[in-house]
Amino acid sequence: MKVVIVDDTPLNLTLMQALVNKVDDCAAICFGNPSEGLEWCLGNDPDLLIVDYMMPEIDGIEFIRRLRANRLADDLPILMVTADHEKQTRYDALQCGATDFLNKPIDRHEFQPRVRNMLALRRAHLATRDRAHTLAAEVLRATEEIHSRERETVTRLARAAEFRDPETGAHIQRMAHYSSLIGQHLGLAESYVDALLQAAPMHDVGKMGIPDQILLKPGRLTAEEFEVMKKHPKIGHDILKDSTSPVLQLAASIALNHHEKFDGSGYPQALRGKAIPLEGRIVAVADVFDALTSARPYKHAWPLEQAASYLREGRGSHFDPDCVDALLGAWDEVLQIRNRFRDEE
Repeated sequence: MKVVIVDDTPLNLTLMQALVNKVDDCAAICFGNPSEGLEWCLGNDPDLLIVDYMMPEIDGIEFIRRLRANRLADDLPILMVTADHEKQTRYDALQCGATDFLNKPIDRHEFQPRVRNMLALRRAHLATRDRAHTLAAEVLRATEEIHSRERETVTRLARAAEFRDPETGAHIQRMAHYSSLIGQHLGLAESYVDALLQAAPMHDVGKMGIPDQILLKPGRLTAEEFEVMKKHPKIGHDILKDSTSPVLQLAASIALNHHEKFDGSGYPQALRGKAIPLEGRIVAVADVFDALTSARPYKHAWPLEQAASYLREGRGSHFDPDCVDALLGAWDEVLQIRNRFRDEE
């Protein structure tokens, strides 16, 4: 335990140093100059401070006041050495953060027990601090386990939708990363961007409620069939909306709104402009771009530049212009995502 002694009287300093060194597991660090002692205390982590009241330049009370001001919520025990008749000094010292007092002249029979008591208090504080850190680490670990299970649930739910939909798992990964990329370049919070990456794969989970003869139909849908298909955003929202998970709540909004169009011509609610939740506007761009540039049994993949032109043409009508600009403005990263998540042959 590091015991700092600050006293401008060499005899007192020598005496207290000798007494401290007789206490088990202690090392005395002595300063005859209070400014040097204060500087050391502010830059290090002492376990006990013993400071004289009557000193030049900085007296004991000012020493304690400056130390406490720079060590917020500090639990460092402080013993002030002063004459027993200076009651007002004691009151002032207690007000500014002294823990206890030592009387002059120093009595070794009083000094060593008080030092031991203060160090016992310090050890208790350190044990409490360590326990708090341990608990914080345990809470963090438990929270991460919950998030991990949540991510697994999200992934499995998205995979369940994949089995009902002819689109590939690579498409799910690409559009999720495109969505995250758009969020990043819009300057959104990192926590939101991360949630977007996890939630976007569930955008079409409602297709699990669409009959096979419509969902898997190789040709163009009839008007009546398309009306049935248009129900999948609401179905997906209903599946996800009652979850207490923030990620699944975000996924519910994405499922409901990713087919809305910026000019109000989309479905299921015909929302317009910024009335469409941001996550819906983001995923609309990411989903359409990847659908256009992906090969399907019923169509060829569009060249990238043709798909980019389609997005530009749809700025302000189909798509939120800011979301289009964010994706196309990160073209190198778009290409990296495409190369990372390729469709299987």
